[in-house]
Amino acid sequence: QVQLVESGGGLVQAGDSLILSCAASGRTFSNYAMGWFRQAPGKEREFVAAISRFSGIRYHGDSVKGRFTISRDNAKKMVSLQMNSLKPEDTAVYYCAAKEDSVAVQSSAYNYWGQGTQVTVSS
Repeated sequence: QVQLVESGGGLVQAGDSLILSCAASGRTFSNYAMGWFRQAPGKEREFVAAISRFSGIRYHGDSVKGRFTISRDNAKKMVSLQMNSLKPEDTAVYYCAAKEDSVAVQSSAYNYWGQGTQVTVSS
């Protein structure tokens, strides 16, 4: 299996940028498609972004498309989320997730999850 640890969350102002990182350990990192999901209090878990094993396919949720960019570095066993033009509605706990083989946007398809990192955007 693979273990995931997120970092980089914090308190920022609207319009700011932030980079979230997810460090993986365990099995071969390149065997896994990776995703970012977020969940705000009282709301359903929401798809943010996903990336295929060798970065050939990238998906971004409609609410973040054009503002957020997912990337990965298999040599470093890390996946990142570059977040620009942050809005108060981006406030949530952000989770890194992994699944074997092909990329997906459904949270139920992911087998492994990090502990989450809080992102708070003030207006």
